[in-house]
Amino acid sequence: MVYTGQSPPLTKEEIEPLLKEARIARFCSHNKDGTIHAVPMNYKYENKQIIIPTPAASCKVGNVKRNPNVTVLIDVEKQPVKGVIIYGKAQLEYDDILTSSISVYEKTMPRDQAERLVRGLLKLTKMVTIRVDIERIVSFDAAKDKAFQ
Repeated sequence: MVYTGQSPPLTKEEIEPLLKEARIARFCSHNKDGTIHAVPMNYKYENKQIIIPTPAASCKVGNVKRNPNVTVLIDVEKQPVKGVIIYGKAQLEYDDILTSSISVYEKTMPRDQAERLVRGLLKLTKMVTIRVDIERIVSFDAAKDKAFQ
């Protein structure tokens, strides 16, 4: 067998649970100089979109304003690795930030703690929600790769 460097994909039935359960997304956008800005973010998968709250003054928001094409990596943080690479278009939302942000953070903490966190953030800075419309998904699952078994 010749190893191609690409692990077998997840099935369609395996992708959605991974998107809902993984804790961190690596959000990648294009800087002015052509380099990639990659940052780990809390996120939520909902209605076939990736939802990410962030300060309105962040680098990623400026990048999305210039170029909405983004890549999001969502993977498990243990061996064997598996995950999805999402290619999509990002849009910025400035309404209902409190509710959407709480829904993201309560994925990793109790609701009352998530609400305190978001209210605290909103006292410090203006927030925005990045919504990524998924155009294409590439997945990988090293557990299915005979080279690693």
